[in-house]
Amino acid sequence: MSETAAPAPIIVSALFGREDQAWFDRQRAAYFPVERNHLPAHLTMFHHLPPSSAAELSRRLREATRGVPAPAARLAGVISLGRGVAYRIDSPGLAAIRADLADAFAGLLVPQDQAGWRAHVTVQNKVEPATAKALLAELQAGFAARPLRIAGLAAWWYRGGPWELLSRHDFG
Repeated sequence: MSETAAPAPIIVSALFGREDQAWFDRQRAAYFPVERNHLPAHLTMFHHLPPSSAAELSRRLREATRGVPAPAARLAGVISLGRGVAYRIDSPGLAAIRADLADAFAGLLVPQDQAGWRAHVTVQNKVEPATAKALLAELQAGFAARPLRIAGLAAWWYRGGPWELLSRHDFG
C-alpha cells in the first residue's frame, strides 16, 4: 500500500545486516508459534507513532543515518518474556538515537513507548509459561555473545497485518 492509503499507526525498527537478519529469522521460524509468525524477526524501537508524524519521522530518521556510521551492537543475552523468549541487544548508539527520537516525539508517544526501552528480538511469544521456560534454558545453555550489524532504521505502517514499509534509512 502507499502513503495515500488510510492513515495507520507507524512502527519504527532497527534493521540488521543480512546475515544477522537471516539468523534471527531462523530462530523465529524454529520457535515462534507458526500460526502467529507473520513478520520477520525485528528490533522494535517504537510501537505506535501517529500517522501525522510520518514526514517529520522520515526526516529525523534520514538525519540520524545519512553519512553516519552504524552504531555498534551486540547479541548480549537471552531473556524471558514470561510467555516467550527474546534475545537482548546491547547498543548504546542505537539507544541514543531512540532517546533523541523519544524526546522529539514525546507528546505523541503511547505509554508503551514512554516506558524505558529494552532492546530485544522476540523469537517466541504467546506460548505456555513452561514451554517458554524450557526454551529459555535451552538457549541460555548454548548462548555466546557476539557482535551484530545494524544496517539502518525503518518506519512501517501498521494496518493490522504484516507491516508495510513507509521509509528505510541505511547507515553510512
